[in-house]
Amino acid sequence: MTTERGTRRRTPAGAAVLREDVTDAIRAAVFDELAAVGFARMSIEGIARRAGVGKTAVYRRWKSKLALVLDLVAAVAAQGMPAPSTGSLHGDVRAVLELAAYALRHPVASQVIPDLLVEAARNPEISDAIKGALLDPQQGVAAVVVREAVARGELPEGSDPDRALDLIVGPLYWRLVVVRGDLPRGYLDDLAASAVVALRGGA
Repeated sequence: MTTERGTRRRTPAGAAVLREDVTDAIRAAVFDELAAVGFARMSIEGIARRAGVGKTAVYRRWKSKLALVLDLVAAVAAQGMPAPSTGSLHGDVRAVLELAAYALRHPVASQVIPDLLVEAARNPEISDAIKGALLDPQQGVAAVVVREAVARGELPEGSDPDRALDLIVGPLYWRLVVVRGDLPRGYLDDLAASAVVALRGGA
């Protein structure tokens, strides 16, 4: 940066310049390490080794593995889940299921999410971060789906977005994350149809 006298201001001595490619490599290593060994056994040493950097590079960015994971979860939350706008309740529900199924079947997510949910039961910080990353964006999407369906006359006034989210994503989460079953051909279509009937009160 140039001052009014024409001299270039230098970076203060000792100031650390954090390379973005190293930060990205560490974040990717965290996902892989979580999937491989879980949060409890994960270590800064293992993350650094997997990222191909020294432990100091990790500690320059995060003070602990908890801080690292919380930052990573927050980054995922910031990306959010796009709200569908297909023009019909069934189409919107089907689109939400497609997005959720893709996310839950991701090879890393399928290992990381269940492990972090176990840790969330023990650690309020992780619990809050998981809620912000997984639940809040989905609640926002469900609210949009319900609001637009009400505006089109497909759902009655006062329909509850939280109930909608339970009915839409709950069975899918149970099947993919808890039971770890496959999705047969037509499963998402059938689930979408069942969810719409339930949302309309079984009519």
